[in-house]
Amino acid sequence: MIEKYRQQFNASFTEEKYNQLLEKLGEGFPVIPFRVAETPIFIPQALKEKLIAAGEEIISLIKQDNFKELTQNAIPQQWNVPNETSHPHFLTFDYGLCKDEKGEITPMLIEMQGFPSLYGFQSHLANTYKEVFNLDDKLSPYFNGLDENSYFELFKKVVVGDYAPHEVALMDVDAPNQKTAIDFFITAKHLGIKILALEDISKEGNQLFYEENGLKIQLKRIYNRLIFDEIAENTDIFKNSFDPREELDTEWITHPNWFYRISKYTMPFLKSEFVPETRFLNTVEIIPTDLENYVLKPLFSFAGMGVIIDVTETDIKQITDPENWILQRKVVYEPLIQAPDAGVKAEIRMMYLWPEGEEPQLCINLGRLSRGKMIGVRYNADFDWVGGSIGLMEAF
Repeated sequence: MIEKYRQQFNASFTEEKYNQLLEKLGEGFPVIPFRVAETPIFIPQALKEKLIAAGEEIISLIKQDNFKELTQNAIPQQWNVPNETSHPHFLTFDYGLCKDEKGEITPMLIEMQGFPSLYGFQSHLANTYKEVFNLDDKLSPYFNGLDENSYFELFKKVVVGDYAPHEVALMDVDAPNQKTAIDFFITAKHLGIKILALEDISKEGNQLFYEENGLKIQLKRIYNRLIFDEIAENTDIFKNSFDPREELDTEWITHPNWFYRISKYTMPFLKSEFVPETRFLNTVEIIPTDLENYVLKPLFSFAGMGVIIDVTETDIKQITDPENWILQRKVVYEPLIQAPDAGVKAEIRMMYLWPEGEEPQLCINLGRLSRGKMIGVRYNADFDWVGGSIGLMEAF
């Protein structure tokens, strides 16, 4: 969207360079099973300022004294984990790129999470785009004056804290084989921490341990990448390891309850020009007559599963648990990213780190390009110039 960079990029783009990008991204790492887009997003200053402003409005709600009270019903009873922290350590806000009534580019909030994203991979992706496509040195994916070194210093401060790196581990069910494993390995490389699958961890009393070279090491902090929604039907996996819902002498970064507190559940409480009208379905007394302008979303789902785009009155009446759904005015994505053949829609995820005892800091971003009906890999399988990307901005 910064026209000079878009023109330069498209004029010099070749499939050979794109293949070089993919090859270089994967060097020394596991195979990347998700699609990486052909291009970064060039974010102009005006849009950057709106993205920052939108995030500040959301954070002001999260920092309200009554936020936990507002979101007390967000956490499913079966997934309520003890010893919740006073605030999350990660915030991610997803915005669709649209045009307002003045024809200006504006972000509209789509989704939000108090959960980590690809904090390691996105830096690697930005570096690789810049190197392979010989992009201008002043283009940066970072905010708040950060560069690669200061960004990873902050990231390590949040995740490792005052512990020794070997006392901290990134944990997921089968971490080395997850779709986002490349992010795990990049993170471990920069932070010096372990990558552990759930079954690599054992419990003695209320303490957790893992083994390395025949030694038993106490795990004092978990960088949590386990999403409970993904294993809801398979809680037997805890039998060979530990149950996160028990009282444990281990810290969570970030605590699992924040995944639910900061989520679609939060959106009805937000009133902003950057947030589409959103209501809990059980509070909708009169069904709108223009349902074609709405989308119906389950509160407890992951990666777009269960979302009803073309909503009908029958869909609404068939829902037996309306307190677990939201009705949201549709966001109309504008095809703003110029591919060689047509415009492509885009979403930008703003990614924050929140150190203990400090303020949340906007650090880096993630982009996703789409030609399909929805953003996401499964909806764009047959297209090019779609997939994971990153926003680059001029560092003044």
